[in-house]
Amino acid sequence: MSGRTREGYSGTGPGPITPDGCAVERWLRLPVGREPNIIERAVPAGASILELGCGVGRVTHALVERGFVVTAVDESPEMLEHVRGARTVCAAIEELELGEERFDVVLLASFLIHNGDPEVRAAMLRTCRRYVADGGAVLIQREGENWHTRVPREAKTGDGGLIRVAAATRISDELTEFRVEYEFPDAEWSHTFPSYRWSKDGFESALSGAGLPVERYLTLDRTWVLARPA
Repeated sequence: MSGRTREGYSGTGPGPITPDGCAVERWLRLPVGREPNIIERAVPAGASILELGCGVGRVTHALVERGFVVTAVDESPEMLEHVRGARTVCAAIEELELGEERFDVVLLASFLIHNGDPEVRAAMLRTCRRYVADGGAVLIQREGENWHTRVPREAKTGDGGLIRVAAATRISDELTEFRVEYEFPDAEWSHTFPSYRWSKDGFESALSGAGLPVERYLTLDRTWVLARPA
């Protein structure tokens, strides 16, 4: 396991577990989804991208293949061991230090903006604002607006696996503890984590307050947003 553990986050199953409870071997089994297509349509060809929370490089590798220049950041060295074709930086997003570097695009995917700690959420947005170039874009992935209530739910993977959002326990009016289970023929993992329930207005207000007003939503379900530095 990586050095520290984030409060409220835990994971079980074979292989290394990251500070926020993610199992490295489980992420290696999950294919990339529609994320690269959404990103490619929204930003200039060949743009420099700062990918925050890259994990094992599921999205990273697809972006590199499409000609983007990616700096991939993750707090887990075990995750970064699997990233290829991109510069890697081992750091927590809220503590990232890259000097005066700026990027055409800053990417905060994987619903990381729903972190249970308000100080971490605010610091993540500060990191996005700090490293996006003037005229650049910040792309953020947020949860669907009914995800805290549509539980349980499950989906099958192409290799015989099953992903199940098994439980959602209300901690407060704005915070939910989720338990997600991953079942494969030869291994099982679980991931427990707190998730902040953003309203659309609250989300947009937080981004605006961080100097990143929302320009537009990139998907009909409003799970992907593009913001520009003010």
